[in-house]
Amino acid sequence: MPASRLSNLFGLLLALVLGACSTAEADEPGGTVLTNFTLIDGTERPPVPDAAMIIGGDGRIAWVGPATQLQAPAGSETIDLAGQYVIPGLIDLHVHLAISDGLATDPALLTPENIERDLRTYAAYGVTAVQVMGTDRDDIYAIRDAQRTGRPESARIFTSGQGIVFEGGYGGAPGVNRPVSTPEEAAAEVDRQAANGADFIKFWVDDELGTMPAMPPEISAAVIEAAHRHGLRAIAHIFYLEDAKRLVEQGVDGLAHGVRDRPVDAELIEAMRDRGTWQVAETLSREASMFAYGEPAPFLGDPFFTRSVRPEVLARLRSPEHQARIASNPHFHDFPRFLEMAKTNLRRLADGGVRIGFGTDSGPISRFPGYFAHWELQQLVDAGFTPAEAIRMATGQAAEFLRAEDLGTLEPGHWADLVVLEADPLADISNSRTIRSVYIAGRPVPLDLNRGAGEG
Repeated sequence: MPASRLSNLFGLLLALVLGACSTAEADEPGGTVLTNFTLIDGTERPPVPDAAMIIGGDGRIAWVGPATQLQAPAGSETIDLAGQYVIPGLIDLHVHLAISDGLATDPALLTPENIERDLRTYAAYGVTAVQVMGTDRDDIYAIRDAQRTGRPESARIFTSGQGIVFEGGYGGAPGVNRPVSTPEEAAAEVDRQAANGADFIKFWVDDELGTMPAMPPEISAAVIEAAHRHGLRAIAHIFYLEDAKRLVEQGVDGLAHGVRDRPVDAELIEAMRDRGTWQVAETLSREASMFAYGEPAPFLGDPFFTRSVRPEVLARLRSPEHQARIASNPHFHDFPRFLEMAKTNLRRLADGGVRIGFGTDSGPISRFPGYFAHWELQQLVDAGFTPAEAIRMATGQAAEFLRAEDLGTLEPGHWADLVVLEADPLADISNSRTIRSVYIAGRPVPLDLNRGAGEG
């Protein structure tokens, strides 16, 4: 794939730690000045009304503060955002790129062109960085490495390459992941991912509601030990409380889903908090999607949703036949209970001091890139979090998990990855959908997805 087509993705550079100052000028001539907006910066600081921002010619924030203190650099373009709200770009810590097209899943879809399609879709929905959870082909590393040399124009990628799947067990993508059956094979597979340049290691442990063999404890221990030997963090797909406790004891760094079989207890909460284990993503929207399509889902007529979905896919989702097929799942009536358990457990973890990230498990069939991030924000608020807490999970806290010191918050020296909203998301989290513009590395990205002419 030509480098010119790859330069639109991702740059992860050392953060510049700069203190706030009353006045500043861009380090390079030109750049962009945004004025007269309310700043929600992704930290715990309160919103700043009548704010301004200088974006340098390098795509980083040169200064941000009260508009009354602005000193616009010579040659800059000024954009008046009167009445608008600016938040950091959202960071989805759990996605699967280019493995589905509409309602079909096929490993043949994992092409650079389809990866770019998904990254453009995420960006158009204000998701400016994604963490891919274990279903990438090896060529993702070339794409990612090319991204890191320039200023991206679509969502930034973090990847684990291929996650570790137990032979005969649940997880991964057919024809992509190489199942393992012994601790030695598991460690060798981690070694291979580390040699390729994985950002982290993903593995699956559960038995898919008793339908498949679970990964044995000795193999999960080998995965975690091998990841740590390479200085990488290990993230586990889990469902059961028992597995979560064992994995935390084994030293896992994060859980890719929440416990959904029963309430988390003090033992798990204390262990996660004391060991620094993250709830990387609760994927509440994923749980909701497991039963939402068993009837006419209310968002099927929402233009914010339909803008990225082909008409024939919408027709299929609306069809009584498809809804009946979804409702025929033997666990269909269990799925709402799993969602409510996930919400309750997430609130308990947060109250207990466990670090929480943000993720959707978007990408597999019926879990649509970009839209699900906003549905996840709504689910978090429904679970009892404030809109401000939900936004911090999806911005500053998500960047903290990635150890991306120049992403996630709108501060001097950080990349200017941001979303301009027409209404206040702190008053109503659904206002996260009132997207006026999205910037990645200081440049606006296209919001028109043009999905009606053959793209999925």
